[in-house]
Formats: sequence, C-alpha cells, structure tokens
Amino acid sequence: MIRYRELKRRYDLDGPARTVEHLSEALRTRQLRAEEFSLRDLAESLVPDGCEWVRLLDPRTSGGVSLLEAGEAVDVTAFLNVAGQVIYSKIMEAYSQEAFVVSKLVDTVPTRLDGEKIPGVTAPADGVAAVHPGMPYPQVGFGEDYIETPSTVKHGLIVPVTREAIFFDRTNLVLARAAEVGELLGLNKEKRLLDVVVGAVNNYKWRGTNYNTYLTSGAWVNVKGENELVDWTNVDAAEQLFADMLDPQTGEPVLVSARTALVMPAYRQAAQRIFQASEVDFTTGESTTRIANPLASYRAYESRLAYRRIIAAGASAEEAKGWWFLGDFKKAFAYMENWPITVTQSAPGSDAEFNNDIVVRFKASERGAAAVLNPRYVVKCTAG
Repeated sequence: MIRYRELKRRYDLDGPARTVEHLSEALRTRQLRAEEFSLRDLAESLVPDGCEWVRLLDPRTSGGVSLLEAGEAVDVTAFLNVAGQVIYSKIMEAYSQEAFVVSKLVDTVPTRLDGEKIPGVTAPADGVAAVHPGMPYPQVGFGEDYIETPSTVKHGLIVPVTREAIFFDRTNLVLARAAEVGELLGLNKEKRLLDVVVGAVNNYKWRGTNYNTYLTSGAWVNVKGENELVDWTNVDAAEQLFADMLDPQTGEPVLVSARTALVMPAYRQAAQRIFQASEVDFTTGESTTRIANPLASYRAYESRLAYRRIIAAGASAEEAKGWWFLGDFKKAFAYMENWPITVTQSAPGSDAEFNNDIVVRFKASERGAAAVLNPRYVVKCTAG
C-alpha cells in the first residue's frame, strides 16, 4: 500500500532526483507496482493544496473558472515527476516483455549516424609473421572490406493524462495506454528485427553491393533445405555449412560459435527434447551407443512472431512452421540505435491543457534500424 504522506515527506527531504531514483528502483524490482498508485492521490499529496487543486479540476467549481484557466501558478512538479516515473515503468515493462525474443538475441549498437559505413580490418598479406629483433611490427589497416548499415528510423507515441483521468482517478486507464504504447513500440522493433533475421528484408550491403542474407550459392551458402528439426543430426547438418564458410578477406574459416537456435512454435517441444536431453543414442550400423548430449550447451528460443513474419513474407503456414535458424545472432545481426526508448513529458500550461483538458503528456520514442552485420554467422534451415 502506498503511503502518500510519507512519499511527500521523502520528496521534500531527499529532493526530486533521489526520490525518483528510489521509486524507479522499487518499481524495477517489483517492490512496488505501477497499479498500486493513484493519480488522484498522488496529486492531492504532492501538489501544494492538492485537494483543492484536484477539486478545481472540476469546471463546476469557482463559478466555472478553475485555477488552470485563470492562470494562477500551481507547482505540479513533484506530481509530474512521480507520475512520470510510474508511467515510464509501465511503458518499459511492456516494451521489454519476454515475447520479444530477437530483441534480446542481438546486440544493440549505439550510433550517432543515420546509417554507417563500417570498415573491416585488413591484415598484412603474410598474416601474423614473426617479428625479428629491431624490426617494426606489421600493422592492420582498414581497406576495401566494409559494410553499410541502413538508415535509422524514429518511432514514437504519446500517452496523455487528462483532467478527467486525475479527477475521476482513472489511473488504470492511463497505465493501460502506457502499456499499449510500450508494447506497440517493442512490437514494432521486434518485427523489424525479425524481418531481417528471417530474410524477409535484405539490407546487407557489402563492398557497395547488396546481397540477400541467405544464399544457396555464391559468396557463401547458409541455407539448408530438407533439414527438418528432428534430432541432433539435423543440427549437425546445419553446422557443416559453417565448416565450409570462409572469411572472404582472409580466406580463413569463419570462427563461429553456433549455439543459439530460433524455432517456430510447432517445433518448440522438439527443440526442448533435442537440446535439453541429458543423453542421446548414437547409431552406427547395427551398434547403438548412448552418449552425453553434445548439444546440452545450446539454447533454443521459440517465437510466434517469427512464424507470423515468415508467413507475411509470402511463405505458406505449412512451410513457415518448419523453418529454423542456427548461429551466433549477435555476430550476424545488430540493432543500430541512435537513442533507446526515451520518455519525456510536456511542460505544464501547454495549449493541449487549455484546448483538450490534457494536464500532461508523456512521449515515448526510439530511433534505430535492424542491420545485417555478417550473414555467414547464421544458417537457415527448412523442413521441405
């Protein structure tokens, strides 16, 4: 239960920064939940003469002219700071939910550029040669090996807090809108990442040339057809593609630790059986040997959203359910991020307050783009 008088006392003693920090930690660790708060109670406790301020939100008071319209200054800073943190926590909770699998499988790369040209490292022609006494060390450089990442895009939505939401204490409605904003932004990011991961969007640009992420021939081969995920042998078949994958710059094998699998819902149980079994049977001719599961250190993730994105890209439902991916997703893909999801609030006394009875608005936005860094680190398998 929230003790609003104690919250007000701590705000006055500790100041806004420390109060909001403690509140943020309590919400993050679930010591407090956003649903426990009341916008009306917060306003009555944190705004000077808060009960009167809330009462004056009703236009029937003061002969139909409230303090908001009369222009009398009311310090609502404390209320906005605390309410803002509560709404922010709800947005972030929905934005980072577990269903957004790929958003957690790939790295986020901060960037200040709207699309980057990332150079590769060029090693000396003779590799790492012996350095004789008194001789200079060879240097690596940045040559013609480079990739270009796509332009970033900004996405955002606004959560309004109206006069009625405070006066009638519609806190749950405001929090529901905040959760919807967080979920929509998180879903949008996940879908954009998935479209790149499954090959629906191909934005790999290497040395000035655009390539499809998944190729059956050419510069690399990372598609394994007729490889339904049934047992460990199917994983082994996918891994054999990595064995033949070479770094185009050095000619050396691509050093990949392919221990992450992304599967569709229809193969969730199969993946658990394959990767979580403690032992497997290895059959050679008429002899069967039981050995420790060589895939025990692998992790499998299931995504319903991936399944739907594959269908949206044109595959049939029957085809899509048999797709699965194996590799090192952090080396293959990235989310190039100009700024993470950020929540800002409008200043009191805006036009929206007078025209629309919106006391405060919270704007959530993020800017970034899903990118292919190196498709040689992931293999796509299909059942057919």
